[in-house]
Amino acid sequence: MRVPRAVAIVEILAAVVEVSACKESVAPRTTPTITAVSPASGPLPGGTSVTITGTNFTDVTSVTIGGGELVSRTVVSDAEITGTTPTATSPGAKDVVVTSSSRGSGSCRHCFSYLLGILPQRLAAGSDHACALNSSGAAYCWGRNNQGQLGNGSTTTSAAPVAVSGGLSFGAVAAGDYHTCGLTSAGVAYCWGYNLQGQLGNGSMTNSANPVAVAGGLTFSALAAGSQYTCGLTSVGAAYCWGGNGGGELGNGSFTSSTTPVAVSGGLSFSSLAGGYVHVCALTSAGAAYCWGVNGWGQLGDGSQATITPAALPVPGRPSAGVTTSLAHSATARSRGVPRPLLCPGASGSVP
Repeated sequence: MRVPRAVAIVEILAAVVEVSACKESVAPRTTPTITAVSPASGPLPGGTSVTITGTNFTDVTSVTIGGGELVSRTVVSDAEITGTTPTATSPGAKDVVVTSSSRGSGSCRHCFSYLLGILPQRLAAGSDHACALNSSGAAYCWGRNNQGQLGNGSTTTSAAPVAVSGGLSFGAVAAGDYHTCGLTSAGVAYCWGYNLQGQLGNGSMTNSANPVAVAGGLTFSALAAGSQYTCGLTSVGAAYCWGGNGGGELGNGSFTSSTTPVAVSGGLSFSSLAGGYVHVCALTSAGAAYCWGVNGWGQLGDGSQATITPAALPVPGRPSAGVTTSLAHSATARSRGVPRPLLCPGASGSVP
């Protein structure tokens, strides 16, 4: 009677061994791996055709860039996926994630960057001069020219538009009191005119009646100019300013002027900016307005008219849809300013 029982035990042990052998023969699951995304950057509205290369792109159910689904996704092979980028709400580096129903998800951190395109501004007015761009991007200026702000190589005032020298093509133009800046389609900034505080950004304090390139090798998507300073946004929304800083209008936590671009403190990412006489306001992609500089008339929008400890204040109201500043209402402000961005509370529409 014990023999059948022994046989049964042997059969059970054999089955266990067989199952264990089967388990050991199953290869471990390998998640998708992303090795490259080409091109690695594109404009904020999306629509950039990209190729994602890597391994284990099988049973793919989702491909996202910055959380948005890749448009017109095509799995070419287990090593290549193509498609077009989705629209993004903010500039900067984004994660790329490939998800497989059988292999899980693989990600590539900050492998694609959304860039701000050139924000067009075809007309700008300074204290006593104005400039405009024609349909081909050529700049023309007119008015007072005592500091070379017309950019035509002279200091002769002109009551009619004169061509800015250099043959450059611009996508945007900005004007301060007695200086002007233009932005090429490649994002390179040039400035001309008065330079006593370094507002031309070329590392000197010498006036120039011809366009000079802003130093530092940065490329910008937008420019704004005030009395004796200039600010720009890079393609990823970082703000830089240069020139006079007696009222903290450079936003870098100091009151020291700079002849080359310095980063606005706080690490914020903006989608647009505007310059007043000695204060600046900028708007994040979420619609929050930040301002810095002189605040004698409350132009920073933080509820005061005095110097404040630099800090970002919470917004109790709804975000702004746009931001603008005025030269006239800021022109008489003379109190010491705020050298770092302040978040404007309750901003709605435009900041006064």
